Amino acid sequence: MPSQPIIEFNDVSKCFRLDRHKPRTFQQLFISRFNRIKNSLQHKPISDVDNNQFWSLQNINFNIYRGESVGLVGANGAGKSTALKLISRIMPPTSGLVTVRGRVTALLELGAGFHPELSGRDNIVLNGAVMGLSRKEIEKRIDAIIEFAELIDFIDAPVKHYSSGMYARLGFSVAVHLDPEVLLVDEALAVGDQHFQEKCQEYMLRLKRKGVTFLLVSHSLPAIEQLCTRALWLDHGRLRMDSDVHEVSDAYYRAVLEEQGTSKGVTQWATGRTGSGEVRIQKVEFLNEHLHLRPTFSPLTPLVVRIYYNALQPVENPIFGIGIEHAASGANIAGPHSGMTNYNIPRIHGEGIIDYHIERLPLLPGEYWFSFSAYDRQESHEYDYWYQAAKLRIVPGGTAERYGLIALEGDWKLVA
Repeated sequence: MPSQPIIEFNDVSKCFRLDRHKPRTFQQLFISRFNRIKNSLQHKPISDVDNNQFWSLQNINFNIYRGESVGLVGANGAGKSTALKLISRIMPPTSGLVTVRGRVTALLELGAGFHPELSGRDNIVLNGAVMGLSRKEIEKRIDAIIEFAELIDFIDAPVKHYSSGMYARLGFSVAVHLDPEVLLVDEALAVGDQHFQEKCQEYMLRLKRKGVTFLLVSHSLPAIEQLCTRALWLDHGRLRMDSDVHEVSDAYYRAVLEEQGTSKGVTQWATGRTGSGEVRIQKVEFLNEHLHLRPTFSPLTPLVVRIYYNALQPVENPIFGIGIEHAASGANIAGPHSGMTNYNIPRIHGEGIIDYHIERLPLLPGEYWFSFSAYDRQESHEYDYWYQAAKLRIVPGGTAERYGLIALEGDWKLVA
């Protein structure tokens, strides 16, 4: 790895004025100026004088080297997008120094850099020229850009008539085909459909193998973990953690759970519920093999799903079920219930607990919704169905498998 970083942040801060009390008349302007002069003469600190300032970044220091793939994580308003805008030179820092050594291509927001009255083809030429490419260099790439964006039938129409998905496809395709040395990608890709998001991830992995440096802002931690080797965690404008992507991702997710009061593995995010109500599922917990609460799990480790219920009246032979769904894609993974194993629950009344034991959790890293249900023995009467009641996060480890949703862990054998 070269000793000279391709991106340097040296004690960088960025302040924005909110202008909540912007003077609207000459009298207000005069009073505002008078108060500012009076406060300065009284040597009041700046924080007391001006309450209309918002510090998006404060004293940020980090270096990124050529060929690194770095994810930026953090809550909304943490300063992630501001950092990308400073790198792309859209805005200057308030203080400190941002140094970039290389040609930067940025995909920061939908349609940024496109002229609405020009066609898609003309916008490709315009963006290429802004990047410093000659007309000949742009012409060599234009067919590949159009094909990747899947806009052959619309490329000569004005982009003001494009849908948000078409904007996203063209913007990404232009960004990655103009030979960037540094690629910045914000949440702009989130508007694309699932097919195009997967296509973009595959192309970014290809750029990663070619040695392109890129920074990715995303609220999807699985996407960050798949594409990046390192992550920066920004928290209220400050750099809270800079380390291996899996360490940062796990620490950030734990902090989110703690903030939501779910750090002990009890995650309740109810979005929909039906049922007659004779049996109600009260809460659920994710436990390890020692029955200790855990906020995250790794593939192929034991998992115990503990279901707390309350039968408001005596119920004979109930069936408890679990539905597991991949959070990002919505794909159904599994739907076991106690009747499938001929496990008979003779009678319940009042509060109780039922556990579902998984010896080796086959789920690959990502986030998964768990839904829960209670039915009668014939599965014809629904006592309770709690849709997406809990979200379980699987972190890397336990298997080398990375593709798909489950770890098969099969054996390979050369027979000829």
